Amino acid sequence: MNFSQFLLILHARRKIVLLTLLATVTVTVVVSALLPKTYKATSTVLLNYKGVDSVTGMAVPGQLMPGYVATQIDIITSKNVALRVIDQLKLAQNPDVIEQFRQDTGGKGTVRDWLADLILKKVDVVPSRESSVVEISFKGAEPQFAAAVANAFADEYQKLTVQLKVEPMKKVATYFNGQTKQLRDAVEAAQSRLSKYQQENGIVSLDGRLDVENNRLNDLSAQLVAAQAQQMEAASRQRMASGKAGEAPDVANSPLIQNLRASVSAADSKLAEIGQRLGRNHPQYLAAKAEADQMRASLNAQIQTAANSVGNNAQILGQREAALRAALAEQKARVLELNRTRDELNVLQKDVESAQRAFDAATQRLSQTRMEGQAEQSEVAILNPAVPPIDPASPRMLLNTVLSVMLGGVLGMAFGLVVEFMDRRVRSTGDLANVADIPVLGNISWTPPKSRSRLATLLAPRRLRLT
Repeated sequence: MNFSQFLLILHARRKIVLLTLLATVTVTVVVSALLPKTYKATSTVLLNYKGVDSVTGMAVPGQLMPGYVATQIDIITSKNVALRVIDQLKLAQNPDVIEQFRQDTGGKGTVRDWLADLILKKVDVVPSRESSVVEISFKGAEPQFAAAVANAFADEYQKLTVQLKVEPMKKVATYFNGQTKQLRDAVEAAQSRLSKYQQENGIVSLDGRLDVENNRLNDLSAQLVAAQAQQMEAASRQRMASGKAGEAPDVANSPLIQNLRASVSAADSKLAEIGQRLGRNHPQYLAAKAEADQMRASLNAQIQTAANSVGNNAQILGQREAALRAALAEQKARVLELNRTRDELNVLQKDVESAQRAFDAATQRLSQTRMEGQAEQSEVAILNPAVPPIDPASPRMLLNTVLSVMLGGVLGMAFGLVVEFMDRRVRSTGDLANVADIPVLGNISWTPPKSRSRLATLLAPRRLRLT
């Protein structure tokens, strides 16, 4: 079938097409006139999903647009918001609504749940394609009621976003409050252990005391080294003095011994001179000899005294070295004890500092969480509240009529084609060639004459035209 054949069929079946078109348009107009009018009210909200947090001052990263907006749409169309709207508008207290609920459900369930399901079926949430604006629409039989429900949805959605943000913060604040008390007790216990340890060990300023003890240890070490050197030198002199006391440097260099040796030498010279002049039994010789012996005895006594003095000095230096060594060992033990005390004190101080840092961090987080829990600022702003619509959203007479014309035309052509296929006629030479499967040699064109009497029609000759 070509286009010309299609047009010939439509022309031949034009009555069916026109009747179908007229019936479709008539039915559409009648139904549109009989349907109850429905009004649509729209409230527009803005999702502020970017910005700076009012409590922390930190920049809040923008949420992923598809997921964030889809989540907000699910919240708007949730049953929780619908129940809030019902409570705000007090719809569940309306006697007519209660009576309708009883007729529809037989008293099963609750009025609020039944109303919530009905309202959610008439709520439509549409996000903008390239912005963060969301339209909340509601369809109702009354313009004022539709606008009130749309505004209630926007208002309750805004309140719910605040609640969803604040309630978790309040729970977190309660948790941090308990943790803060435990951390405060830990700080007090650590500080108490530190104070008790300082009191038990008499620590006022450990670092200054440790510096003093270290300086004292260094001084004792230097004194011990010097005393050891002196003691070694004194021991050498003692050994020399104990062998040949007269030849010992400490004895030989003594002025008294030198004077005594000079006196002994002078006495010996005098005795030798007297011995040359007088006999050994002479009183002068005996007196000179007695004087020389006395001087020599004094010299020997002084030499022994000097040798004993060197030995005593060596003993004193040895005792001093031993005392310094004992004092050094005692000082080392004291310094080691102070180091151990300092290490234990540092551990206790670190425990206090660690507990204090944890307590400060928890306190700061608690303050921040409390502020976030008390900051009733929503990320949703009502951009355009809904107003009662003037014109109904449905039924739309003009649109329905245009659509019915289009639908009726399509149905009329379809019915015409169906009738044509059920009762196929020859409409053109092409149809004849297709049916008979023979070539067409000519075409007889006949035009019916004007209306005349039946007798004249039968008697009038017919004109044939061969082409």
